[in-house]
Amino acid sequence: MRVSTIGLAAVLLLSAGVALSLAAGEAPLLTGAAAYGDWRSDAPGVRRKIAPADMPPPMATQPVAEPPRVVARPEGAWPKAPPGFSVSLFAQGLAMPRAIRVAPNGDIFVAESGAGRVRVFRAKDGAEAAEASHIFAAGLDRPFGIAFYPPGPDPTYVYIAASDRVARYPYRPGEAAAGPAEAIAPLPRGEYHWTRDIVFSPDGKTVYVSVGSASNVAEEVEPLRGAALQRFAGSHPLGAMWGEEAERGAVLAFDPDGHGRRIYATGLRNCSGETIQPETGALWCVTNERDMLGDNLPPDYATSVKDGAFYGWPWRYIGDNPDPNRPNERPDLAGKVTIPDVLIQPHSAPLGMIFYEGGQFPADFKGDAFVALHGSWNRAKRTGYKVVRLTFKDGKPTGEYEDFLTGFVANADSVWGRPVDVAVAHDGALLITEDAGGAIWRVAYKGK
Repeated sequence: MRVSTIGLAAVLLLSAGVALSLAAGEAPLLTGAAAYGDWRSDAPGVRRKIAPADMPPPMATQPVAEPPRVVARPEGAWPKAPPGFSVSLFAQGLAMPRAIRVAPNGDIFVAESGAGRVRVFRAKDGAEAAEASHIFAAGLDRPFGIAFYPPGPDPTYVYIAASDRVARYPYRPGEAAAGPAEAIAPLPRGEYHWTRDIVFSPDGKTVYVSVGSASNVAEEVEPLRGAALQRFAGSHPLGAMWGEEAERGAVLAFDPDGHGRRIYATGLRNCSGETIQPETGALWCVTNERDMLGDNLPPDYATSVKDGAFYGWPWRYIGDNPDPNRPNERPDLAGKVTIPDVLIQPHSAPLGMIFYEGGQFPADFKGDAFVALHGSWNRAKRTGYKVVRLTFKDGKPTGEYEDFLTGFVANADSVWGRPVDVAVAHDGALLITEDAGGAIWRVAYKGK
C-alpha cells in the first residue's frame, strides 16, 4: 500500500495535534475533511462529526480491496480506553462471537456464529472475567440476534435470529439448556450479509428483524420501468425491492407468533445491529453502506428507524444523491429519502449498538450510545476497528461521535481485533465482543 509523503506528513501532524490536545484535557472535534482520518489518528476522546455536505463526489479516489490481515494479539497489546476506565479480558477462545445480550437476571448470552450456537456466561457483579459458561442452543445456521420475550423482568422465551429463520426457545433463568425450538418465521437466506438482528418493541407487541442486502447495489436485479414499476410501487412499501432482493435491505416486523408480517422500513443496505432507545422507545440501527464508490463515500450510519421510511439503498445514498451504478432509475423516489441521524466514517462497518443506561459510568454517559465498528476492507487506509460513543442531548443525537475503545490495529496491514457488538452488564460495565480474537472485553469505570 503506497502512502504519499505529503499525506503521511498530514496524518502525522494531525495525530500529534490530537495527542497534545488530549494530553491537555481537550477533546478535539474533527469536522469536514479532517473527520475522514484513519487508525493512526484514533484515540479515546477524539470526536468527529460528518455532515452530508462533507461527502466527496463518487470515485474521488479509486476503490480498493484491502482486507485486513488478522494476526494474534501482539505481546503487550491491549485495548485503549479513556482515563478512569479499565479494560479486562472477560472471556476468550470463542468461535466468532458476535451479538451479545444481557438477560434480566444478569446472564450474558453470546451468539457464537462460527459454531452455530448461543452460549451463556455467568459472572458476579464487578468480576473482571466470566466464571462459567454453558451452551444454551446449538445446531443453528449462523445465529446472530438474541431477544428476550416478553420485555421486562420475567421473560419466558429467548428468540434467536439465524440466517434463515427466527425461532424461540422456552426460558427459565438459570436453566442450563434451552427447551425445544419453535419456528416463528422464515427469513431470506444468503451468503452475502447473513447477519439477522432482532429486537422487541417496548410493549412486546412487535418484533423487528433486520435483513441485509444480497449484494452491494442489487447488481443482479433487473430494473422495473413504466407500467411494471407503477404496479409494483403501488402495491409495495416505499423503496421495497423485488427479485432476489425481496424483503432484503430492510427491517421486517411481525407479532411474537410470526403473524402480521410486513416490511417496516426499506433502503437499509445492511442494518446489522438493532436496539431500542430507552428514553423514547424508538427503534435504532447501525448500517453498513455500499462499497466501491471511493475511500470516503458513502458514510456508514446510525439512525432511528421510522415506520414506512426509505433510506436510499440501492438507488440513492444519504438523501437524494444518486448511485452512479443505478443511473436514471426510480425517479419516483426523488425527495422521499430519509437522511440518517448520525453519519460515521465510510467503510467503518458498524455492527452493534446499545444505549447506556447503567449506573457505573459518569453521569454524562447516560442516554448516549455505544457502537462497535468492525473495520474497513474497502479503503486504502484502514478505519474502524474500535468502539465509539454517540452523544445525545435531551434524547436527540448531536451528530457527533467519540472514540471510546481503540488499539486493535497492529500496523497498516494487520489487525488483531475486530469489535462486533456491545452490551451493558448488570453492574454497568460495558461488554464488547470481538470476533478476530474470539474474545469478549469488559470496560469498567474506576474513577479519575
